[in-house]
Amino acid sequence: MYDNEAIVGQAVAESGLRREDVFITTKLCQTRAGYELAWQGIEESLARLQTDYIDLLLIHEPYDEALDMYRALTEAYRQGVIRAIGISNFNAREYLDFIGSCDVIPMVNQVECHIYYRRKELQQALVTQGTQIQAWIPFTEGKKPIFQEPILQAVGEKYGKTAAQIALQYLVPGHRRHSEIVPSGVDGGESRYFRRHPDTGRHGPDSAVRDGENPVWLV
Repeated sequence: MYDNEAIVGQAVAESGLRREDVFITTKLCQTRAGYELAWQGIEESLARLQTDYIDLLLIHEPYDEALDMYRALTEAYRQGVIRAIGISNFNAREYLDFIGSCDVIPMVNQVECHIYYRRKELQQALVTQGTQIQAWIPFTEGKKPIFQEPILQAVGEKYGKTAAQIALQYLVPGHRRHSEIVPSGVDGGESRYFRRHPDTGRHGPDSAVRDGENPVWLV
């Protein structure tokens, strides 16, 4: 979908890493909307990634053909070709409508989620049904002044962390929202941040510092 599967596959092949030490996620988009097209997309992704299985495969949006696509994903999952299957950009209503026709509940729903857009209704629906939320653009792609937020700066100063680390910890496992994080950015800044700060998300809460009704969790 993002024209990077071949590059990723080659990089993994040349890295010397064991396949089981690399977690590969990819997506199917509109051009593979349909049962047979989805199977075609799965086979194409496997070939481009130079692998015999994909760790996580997502349907990019709630297309009209999403259920047909998901049937192909479910079959591939049961065959072991895909280790985990999921969806992306489904809101609460779309998600609940979708799972009503699924044999296998999606394991992941990847959506925009950050301190300005907490997706509380969606998160509650996902938790109830057993789907993991995965947050992308946790730094908002530079659309909001997240690094200048006073509460994030104050908490970061107290614990010797950056505002960015506090914003990320707000999302990661350990917090009751229990989100995974996918770095994304127009200039690659979020990915570079994760490489510089690999310890993000390893510690617990400080119940004395609160953001509205919810505690802010710290690295």
